[in-house]
Amino acid sequence: MSDPLPVPARAVRTELVVERSRFLTTLEPVASVAAAEEVVVRVRREFPDARHHCTAWVLGEDGQEQRSSDDGEPAGTAGAPMLAALRGAAVTDVVTVVTRWFGGTLLGTGGLVRAYGGSVSAALAEAGTVARRRVDLVRVSAGLADGGRVEAELRRAFAVEDVDWAGDGWHAVVAVASGGADALTAHLAAASPTVTVAGLGPAVRPAGVGDR
Repeated sequence: MSDPLPVPARAVRTELVVERSRFLTTLEPVASVAAAEEVVVRVRREFPDARHHCTAWVLGEDGQEQRSSDDGEPAGTAGAPMLAALRGAAVTDVVTVVTRWFGGTLLGTGGLVRAYGGSVSAALAEAGTVARRRVDLVRVSAGLADGGRVEAELRRAFAVEDVDWAGDGWHAVVAVASGGADALTAHLAAASPTVTVAGLGPAVRPAGVGDR
């Protein structure tokens, strides 16, 4: 199974001016349709005087959920090239809004396509990306007397995501490479006789997490 698509490294805002028309691009990483819609609403409220707020987003580990809107521009001249730029960059979990103020000169179909698509490509270049990989999450447990030693051993070699000290013992959630739970168990075998390891299921994390 291939790794998930990368995601934007940060939110950015870029600007392009073509024949006095101003194209302001807002691009942000998001994790859901609701979050993407919130970005669109926020940008519309921020710039109520603009003529168009054209949008595109790609969501899901493999970019399977996609949507775009021309928001009053001629059909296919705004949302489609914006979405094409996102797809061409092979990113996901991203929303972009290109806000346009008309400058008085008609740009034509080709001009609009280049402006909207180019605006998103420029924003993507500025944002950068974060590669991701699939990992397995496991729950590691130990007795209270051994918890500190086990945690120290884990942090030397694995990605520890959460630690909990409770009445029944010490517990941690650890990210390991897919299929790597057995290696983690073997690694901890000498640390404490009370250690137990239980799988929690697959997850997606930035590349480098859970490499061991």
